[in-house]
Amino acid sequence: MNNYWKIAGIAFLSSAMTITGYKLLGFDAQKDVIFSEANSQSGINRLANFVGGSPAGDFTTAAEISTPAVVHIKATSTRSARQQRLPSVFEDFFGFEDGGNPFGQQRSSPQQAQSSGSGVIISADGYIATNNHVVEGAEQLEVITSDKKTYKATVIGTDPSSDLAVIKIDGNNLSTLVLGNSDNIKVGEWVLAVGNPFNLESTVTAGIVSAKGRDISILKQGMQQSGRASKDSPVEAFIQTDAAVNPGNSGGALVNLRGELIGINTAIASPNGAYAGYAFAVPSSIVRKVTADIIKFGGVQRGYLGITPIELDDKKAQELDTKLTAGIYVNDVSENGAAKLAGLKKGDVIVKVDGVETKSEPRFRELIARKGPGENVLVTVNRGGSLKDYTVTLRNRDGGKDLVKNDVGNQLFEKLGVELEEISSADKQKMGLTNGVRVKSIFPDGDLAQATDIQDGFIVLKVGDKKINTIKEFKTAIETAKDEGEEGVLICGVYKGVARNYCYGLGF
Repeated sequence: MNNYWKIAGIAFLSSAMTITGYKLLGFDAQKDVIFSEANSQSGINRLANFVGGSPAGDFTTAAEISTPAVVHIKATSTRSARQQRLPSVFEDFFGFEDGGNPFGQQRSSPQQAQSSGSGVIISADGYIATNNHVVEGAEQLEVITSDKKTYKATVIGTDPSSDLAVIKIDGNNLSTLVLGNSDNIKVGEWVLAVGNPFNLESTVTAGIVSAKGRDISILKQGMQQSGRASKDSPVEAFIQTDAAVNPGNSGGALVNLRGELIGINTAIASPNGAYAGYAFAVPSSIVRKVTADIIKFGGVQRGYLGITPIELDDKKAQELDTKLTAGIYVNDVSENGAAKLAGLKKGDVIVKVDGVETKSEPRFRELIARKGPGENVLVTVNRGGSLKDYTVTLRNRDGGKDLVKNDVGNQLFEKLGVELEEISSADKQKMGLTNGVRVKSIFPDGDLAQATDIQDGFIVLKVGDKKINTIKEFKTAIETAKDEGEEGVLICGVYKGVARNYCYGLGF
């Protein structure tokens, strides 16, 4: 009888832990996907003793656990004859092959470009976490698992602001990685990078954590260059490691010596594009949030505090006339934003978020980015030398508390790589126009730049047969044409001071 109750108790405890983990990840009862999360008290750790000249660490367990869950991703895209492809800030890291051209020369027409990266299986039924820049623009995705099986993959969703994406293959009982807690890793701790550099499948390298919370501005540069403008600020709080990482490792796993996933390898800092001792990974705290949201909602549900933050140091403290030299200075609060409604003011210095010290802006952004609209965050501020806690209910990017619908129209618009501005009635009258929106800028790697010769200053009058007078009308017309199964659409308009109309064909 005692054994019976012991078994029953263990079963109950296991079920409770599973359900708790399930709810913490934000999945509803209709979702099959669930991540395995590490037990913080796990004793499975084969660290060698630092005695008598013995090895610094035993990496075999982590390698055996992680290698089967890391896949090779091959992405294929077709580019038009007229396209002048500009080098990407990610290109030295990600690498091109079989017709890829990293130097910006004119391509022959048409030509397929194939690029190679890595991914991590996060659920047994085939959800895979990788980098956005691995799959961005791909027309075909091929996934090769460690046991040499090949699958076709589809993109479930992407998040350029964290450079993460989720793709899906049709599989069952696939090897997965346990999701570790990146907060628990320490500088100097041994880690392994697992991926497919230079098409060398299932490669494992070792190094240590060199730093945490690194901001190298690569995501902001990539978003600006590609024209994938977003309302979401880039979240860069990378784990820096000296494990050897090269082109093809992008999207692969960074694991601790227990074989737990603590990051997704994303970028390197290098003078020549090859490994030079500095690699960067998105921490698992962000991977957990972004991938769970993508799988459940189709996009990331990001919470906003509603402040303009400045990271303090001696110089900034003097400029801002504050006595504190460490923390996040609140330079401004948004009207009707979450922070202002909770009582935060300009001049406050945020020193903790949910009890975690925030001395750097990347760390601050990471802590906020883990939560969605409607969730509470405890913000500790120093105001005039006194500490005070504020419970802030985060808001969505539109200022509300509700989850934001994944807007396919906005995604399509962002992919075009164009910034538009509306024209005042007075300016239209001066130009003799009754409607139109103006192209403020074209991003060189966006679809409009690749497919047309539209220049900055072009005034869009019609998309197909729809007259355009607002940015919203432009977005709707493009989305409608695509939804109706059209192969493309004509964008017609004029340039100021030029006495003729121009029409450009945009293919889908």
